[in-house]
Amino acid sequence: MVRISRRIVTGALAAMIAGAVAASEDIADQYPQSELYAKPVEFIPHVFTAIGATAPPTYENSGHNNNLSFVVTSEGVVVVNGGASARLAAALHDEIKAVTDLPVKLVINENGQGHAFLGNSYWADQGVDILAHEDAIHEVEENGHFILEGMKRYNRDKAEGTRTVAANLSFSDRYDYELGGVKFEILHLGPAHGPGDTQVWIPEWSMMIAGDIAFHERMPPLFADTCSKCWIETFEEKFIPLAPTYVIPGHGHPTNLAVVTRGTVDYLKDLREKIGAHIEDGGDLGGAYYVDQSRWENLDTFEELATKNAGRVFEEMEWE
Repeated sequence: MVRISRRIVTGALAAMIAGAVAASEDIADQYPQSELYAKPVEFIPHVFTAIGATAPPTYENSGHNNNLSFVVTSEGVVVVNGGASARLAAALHDEIKAVTDLPVKLVINENGQGHAFLGNSYWADQGVDILAHEDAIHEVEENGHFILEGMKRYNRDKAEGTRTVAANLSFSDRYDYELGGVKFEILHLGPAHGPGDTQVWIPEWSMMIAGDIAFHERMPPLFADTCSKCWIETFEEKFIPLAPTYVIPGHGHPTNLAVVTRGTVDYLKDLREKIGAHIEDGGDLGGAYYVDQSRWENLDTFEELATKNAGRVFEEMEWE
């Protein structure tokens, strides 16, 4: 069993917050000598994350616009997210090798989006087991080809060597895994951002690698099949009661529960309140795009997502 000093953790957290850039949407690449957007940092002892751009995927950021995390134990390494390409996965592996000689034993896909699974082809070629929720695997099997082709359009030569590979291990609600005395609870707490959203909980360290259930620096995207009401319920009824001290969200700097609650639940509730009032006043879909979201304009990808989110919440709430 690996124990972590609370004083060490608190100091590491304070140092990271003090040195964190508020947002990185306008920075093309923070680590030009690597395919990675940013060099991995040790958030708490043994837990590293390479913080992706909070911008949409581009050639400049190599599609690294989510967090790629890894946990080092005495017997090997657990990686969270396969990466957006085989080359990006290889770049992450190079960084892992600079930290430890121990092998990667498991890769976990946080959902069925390209930046979570397109690097699976690299990890599979290394003989590493890959775990994903059954809904995420279904997404890869159904739409993986189209997701790969989309990545090729922006990533061009950086897409070389990438092919669609689904996880070889699946779970529905929970998957317990132990490595080097560290117990991992891989969870699907319920419907949230997208199909197969997965959270990696390390209770001994009060550490949650949350994936896309939690946002704070980047506006949460709502897809056509996202249920905003369900997302709020999952977060409040399943995520908050776990009370993690440390949270690595799907995008943006590692932080704490209060910050991601504000950036996720408070945003969704505010948007639903505005859309609900708009519907009560007899408003239509066209008008829904213009509800006031100025409170959230400081979030990265606001311009890309705010109006889309409003339209999708209108379509959801119109029939509630």
